[in-house]
Amino acid sequence: MKPELRVGVAGLGTVGASLVRQLQSKADLLAQRCGRPIVVTGVSARDRTRDRGVDVSGIQWFDNATDLARFEGIDVFVELIGGDSGPADESVRAALAAGKHVVTANKALLARHGVELARMAEKAGVTLSYEAAAAGGIPVVKTMREALAGNRINRIYGILNGTCNYILTRMEQDGIDFAACLAEAQRLGYAEADPTFDIEGNDTAHKLALLTSLAFGCEIDADAIYLEGITSITRADIEAASELGYRIKLLGVAQKTDTGIEQRVHPTMVPKTSAIARIDGVLNAVAVDGDAVGEVVLVGPGAGGDATASAVLSDLVDVARDNAVPALGLAVSRLKPYEAARMRLHEGGYYIRLAVYDRSGAFAEIARIMAAEGISLESIMQRDRARTQAGEAGAPQPVILITYETTEAAVKRALATITAQNVIAGTPQMIRIEKLA
Repeated sequence: MKPELRVGVAGLGTVGASLVRQLQSKADLLAQRCGRPIVVTGVSARDRTRDRGVDVSGIQWFDNATDLARFEGIDVFVELIGGDSGPADESVRAALAAGKHVVTANKALLARHGVELARMAEKAGVTLSYEAAAAGGIPVVKTMREALAGNRINRIYGILNGTCNYILTRMEQDGIDFAACLAEAQRLGYAEADPTFDIEGNDTAHKLALLTSLAFGCEIDADAIYLEGITSITRADIEAASELGYRIKLLGVAQKTDTGIEQRVHPTMVPKTSAIARIDGVLNAVAVDGDAVGEVVLVGPGAGGDATASAVLSDLVDVARDNAVPALGLAVSRLKPYEAARMRLHEGGYYIRLAVYDRSGAFAEIARIMAAEGISLESIMQRDRARTQAGEAGAPQPVILITYETTEAAVKRALATITAQNVIAGTPQMIRIEKLA
């Protein structure tokens, strides 16, 4: 049997504690499968006194993660601290400079510095692995980088944030508004006290940026992602989508177009018959469209201590087996510069909700503006028409438009013109309709 693989774990939160526990409880099994033991020889966390439900006695403790990263007694540095700068960035760079393999679950760090860190790993002759960074316990990185290596990827899309999926699911199934669903998600621990990173789509964007690089062999560019969160979604939108045969999901989508690579994160109407529409609660799902295999859909927990630690453990097994592959699927020198598509040329159908003033000529003006932009309407729905009481003549009424395929630029121009004509109240709601299998 080969010598043991010595592991240092920085960050003993939910994931870190679960990882140490799994490595200890499955030690014999892992040794058999890897041909060598995997042993935790060093840990780092802020509080030595906290009870984490795992035995770290006999393991060398470091108050500073960077000191652990340089420790001669480890072969692999596992970074579970989080954040795209500070201790996480400093310790990962220190580990790579010291010739240590690095395993991380830190999507923010990789979305910001992934190409540079991959270059450092190549120079040091070590691996940079991050299965847990893209979709929690779902093995999407290995699937794309290895199992689908013989495919040209045309598109990748998915539900990459369990918090948003939980909120949208509850809004639909229980008729609860956004604020109440968010509060419930926070109470259950699915959402942070400050949920902005999740509900505004940033978490999804970081994961999508990594998957885009793997899919298309390009450099990572998280700043190029078109981003919308779910805070504008109302019960009226959820109900209308259901009546029209759709469900609303926050999707991350990346695809090749004639003008470059399109990356976008936004609420999306997906057909109820599609596989992605059936993913409820805190589950994640990733669909990969390859030229040879067709569409592959991977479903599983996108977060949680045990599931995420399982993904980290899979990377450690690869290191133990000397299964080394380039971090981003290709050597950094072979990655193409990222070339962003012109998002405003994106084509598809759109759901539009307007509060139209109930007066003569208002809707005719809207129809005229839509026609002027070359937008054809597939259907028009007037929902929950308010009863007009004395003094309420002309009150705005909810109207829903479904367009045939058109461009994002045309829709936005039309809505800007409609808003300027004073025929609607408030801000128009626009949700893209995605063509899915």
